[in-house]
Amino acid sequence: MKKVILILLICVIGQLAIAQSDEDIAIKIAESNPASKKVDQLIVVYNQNPKDNQATLIGLEKVKGTWKVKLKAIKASIGRNGMAAINEKVEGDGKSPSGIFELGRLFGYEELAPTSIHYTQSTTEDKWIDDPNAEDYNTYVRGNTNAKSFEHLLLKSIDYKYCMVIEYNTQPVVKGKGSAIFFHLADEKYTPTSGCVAIAENDMLDYLQWLMPNKKRAILLTSLNSL
Repeated sequence: MKKVILILLICVIGQLAIAQSDEDIAIKIAESNPASKKVDQLIVVYNQNPKDNQATLIGLEKVKGTWKVKLKAIKASIGRNGMAAINEKVEGDGKSPSGIFELGRLFGYEELAPTSIHYTQSTTEDKWIDDPNAEDYNTYVRGNTNAKSFEHLLLKSIDYKYCMVIEYNTQPVVKGKGSAIFFHLADEKYTPTSGCVAIAENDMLDYLQWLMPNKKRAILLTSLNSL
């Protein structure tokens, strides 16, 4: 009899865990982060464990002071080695940074993009510096640089067709703490990134149309077992 009761109890607990939707989890994450109080539109990205390189991504918007789901849960790729703990990301670790960060300027391949936020068409001269020893480390450069390594923003692959800057380690820039963290497109296999957040193109188009220039925009990255 005790075994039956124990089995039933385990089943009930499991059902309750499943019953909590991705959207509910995202709202709780947003509500628990004090920095989100200054944000109007928030993209929540979370994985189950820090080492997971696949994550869930949800769009929330503040309506009369309360977080509401505007774009439902979708799949996202993050750093190939998962997510770094708060303040522990370093250059080349293959991890996405944990924390809440503003969403910056949007770059893309086409002359125009289906969005009302500020957009810059990428050229062969556009790059993002990832050389920790360079003076312009973790900054956008159009033209020449003395940096020994950098990311081209105009690629032959689909990745940066739409590429939004995640303002991690940008104000101020700390040498060696990580660079070129973007919100961009995933390939068909959702290949893990070097630290960015990547989603399917159709999903990205939804986000580009949703994000507004007159609202405070941010992205929040976390692991559930670190909360």
